[in-house]
Amino acid sequence: MTRYAAMFDRCARRGEGAFGAFLMLGDPDAGTSAAYLDALVAGGADMIELGVPFSDPVADGAVVQAAAVRALKAGVRTADCLALVAAFRTRHPDIPIGILTYANIVAARGIACFVQELAEAGADSLLVADVPGLEAEPYARAARADGIDLVMIAAAATPEPALRRIASLSSGYTYCVARDGVTGADRAPMLRHAPLFDALARLGAPPPVLGFGIGKPAHVREALEAGAAGVVCGSALVKLVEAGASPQALSSFVSELKDATRGRTQNLAFEAEKR
Repeated sequence: MTRYAAMFDRCARRGEGAFGAFLMLGDPDAGTSAAYLDALVAGGADMIELGVPFSDPVADGAVVQAAAVRALKAGVRTADCLALVAAFRTRHPDIPIGILTYANIVAARGIACFVQELAEAGADSLLVADVPGLEAEPYARAARADGIDLVMIAAAATPEPALRRIASLSSGYTYCVARDGVTGADRAPMLRHAPLFDALARLGAPPPVLGFGIGKPAHVREALEAGAAGVVCGSALVKLVEAGASPQALSSFVSELKDATRGRTQNLAFEAEKR
C-alpha cells in the first residue's frame, strides 16, 4: 500500500477528511523552511505538498509567487529542495510528500532524472502544474518507472475525455481546483463539484482533493461536505511564513484546519470503491 492509500484509508476509518498542507521549499531560507515543514506534521497534516521555487509559477497567485522569490533570493535551488525533502523524509517516514513544480524545472534535469531524484529523496508524488493532460504521458511513464504518483489537475469544467485521461495516467490523488484562477486565499472557493466527483469515481480516478482558496475551517468543512476526500491549504499557510510567524503558530493554524475535517460524511463513492 502506498503512503497515499494508507493515509486515505486511515482517515476514512477515523471518519475524517484528509488535510494537506502546502509550503514553498526554502522559504524564507533552507533552515527556517525545515522547521516550518516539521510544524505542519506537528499540527496534524495528513499529507504535505511542497513547491520548488520557480521564477514564473503561472498557476500561483501573488502570495505563493512571493514565496518562490524569497526562496530564490535566499539562494535555494532544486538540489537544495531535494536535500530538504530527503531530510524531512528521514524525520517523518510515513507521511505522503508531494512535489508541485513546473515543466521548466523538470526539463532542466530531464524528466526521468528528475523523477528518479524525487524517488531517491523520498517523495511520493509529482504535480507539474503547467503540463496539460495531452502532454502528460512521458511524465506518467517516468513516474511509474520510479514508483512516483503523477498527480493531475481537474476542474469542475473539465470535459469527460480529459477526465478519462486523468484517470488513466494519474495516481495518488486528483488535485481538484475549488475555483477558477490561480492559488490564493483571497477569494472563497466555489463548490459546484458533485458532477466532477461523480465522474472521477465512475472513471476510477484517484481520490479528489480540493485546493485553491482553502484557508478557513469553514472552507474545509464545505469542501468535504461537497464530496472531496481531502483538501490542500497553501496560501493561508504561506502568508504566516511571510509574516514571520513562529513554527508553533503555523502548527496551531494547521491543527485548527485539521480539526474541521473530523466528523464529516464520507465520500461514499470512493469509500465503496476502496472496499
